[in-house]
Amino acid sequence: MRKALVLIAAILGAVTLSNAEVRLPAVLGDNMVLQRNTEVKLWGWSTPRKKIKIKTSWNRKKYRVRSDDEGRWLVKVATTEAGGPYSITFSDGKKTRLENILLGEVWICSGQSNMEMPVQGFLGQPCLHAAETTREARQYPDIRLFTVARDSTDTPKDDCVGEWLCSNPKTVGAFSAVGYYFGRCLNQYLGVPIGLITTNWGGTNIEAWMSPESNKKLGVDEEYTAKNWDEYYFPCSVLYNGMVLPITNYTAKGFIWYQGESNRGNWKEYADMQAEMIRQWREAWGDEKMPFYITQIAPYRYSGAEKRRSALLVENQIKATEMVPYCAMASTTDVGTYSLIHEPDKLSVGERLAWLALSRDYGIEGVPADAPTYKSMEIVDGKVVISFNNLCEPNDQSDPRSFNWLDDQGQVVRSVKGFEIAGADKKFRPAQARLLWSDNQVEVWSESIKEPVAVRYVFCNYSETNLKTTLGQPVVPFRTDDWEIPNEEID
Repeated sequence: MRKALVLIAAILGAVTLSNAEVRLPAVLGDNMVLQRNTEVKLWGWSTPRKKIKIKTSWNRKKYRVRSDDEGRWLVKVATTEAGGPYSITFSDGKKTRLENILLGEVWICSGQSNMEMPVQGFLGQPCLHAAETTREARQYPDIRLFTVARDSTDTPKDDCVGEWLCSNPKTVGAFSAVGYYFGRCLNQYLGVPIGLITTNWGGTNIEAWMSPESNKKLGVDEEYTAKNWDEYYFPCSVLYNGMVLPITNYTAKGFIWYQGESNRGNWKEYADMQAEMIRQWREAWGDEKMPFYITQIAPYRYSGAEKRRSALLVENQIKATEMVPYCAMASTTDVGTYSLIHEPDKLSVGERLAWLALSRDYGIEGVPADAPTYKSMEIVDGKVVISFNNLCEPNDQSDPRSFNWLDDQGQVVRSVKGFEIAGADKKFRPAQARLLWSDNQVEVWSESIKEPVAVRYVFCNYSETNLKTTLGQPVVPFRTDDWEIPNEEID
């Protein structure tokens, strides 16, 4: 009798498996955007050794693939120019159909709480322009949004939780503000559908977002991380396992990244870690040239506005962009606040990241140039004259890549804020500074220092500043020296 029951159960199980429908990962669903004009991966699960037929409506092509011994399957399909809506039909005996699919540009948006901060803001921490953004959300129906649910795990995952949503007042408020404004700016310039996948978790360190192999390569382990951590600690690779691996098959154009606040404790290693993470993520997506755009952590008081730890982290963010190709940083020097670590002006941040992508990856002319960075210094009559990259040539005021003469209130900038100056004693003091308008330079001096040696600009946790270009790009923090900074100035 028992043998008969086992036989019946086996037969019923075989029947169930033979009639099983194709199962797709959460990130493949209705309303998604697929990367245009390329080959994209479609994947999922079915009965082991099962034939699966796939039909894509944008080109009416049919594809066939067979699942492996564990029921897994993956196939590459060709996409065409931007457009839609389209559908995809999967069949392994039973049909599964995905609807309202668009072809366009796909970007991955990742990081900690400043990437996580939604359009509607956090409790007690508003996001500027939230009301008008949600009101206007229906004007962008071909922006599609996918949020990877939080999952911290030691076990590598092949699926996540989430769903693709269309841009509307109900959905936009809860989506990453930086991600949404980035995608909206791309949509406005390019006129094509934009797919945004955000995978983020507030208060997380970069080690948690890196693969086990990358952490080992850099000599990072849990004991090391714990010793160098201040407030938060996520074990190595747990977010990579649960929130990155499940989407690595999803073909995308590139990445935007807003993280670093939680790595201020080990700022010395951050450049190497960021560079390795970029390399490994590109490897996981199968494209070593995928653009990766970093956001400068915004000014905030932390343990003291005058302390240097945040500036040292930013210095390493800049170094990371120089270590790997197809990488750049958006400046946030002007949007930080003394009392809010989650700066409310996410519109400026998202658009500055979009300008990097538009100019570099889409060849769009006329977008604001990169934020100005330090180029060189010259000492003239006891004053330091600073020159910058990413500005127009001297005397060419027809070029918008020049310093603005007016501050945010429309007043003429007579005194530039945020500079410090030091002599041979290496002691920095607040400095006076003014624009040399015709030369696109800044002159820095202090009456107490007759023979200046070095200059720093906003090289601290928080400082007020008013140095921007005519198109609103703020100068990136910098220092002209390479002196070791005393611990009491860092902490």
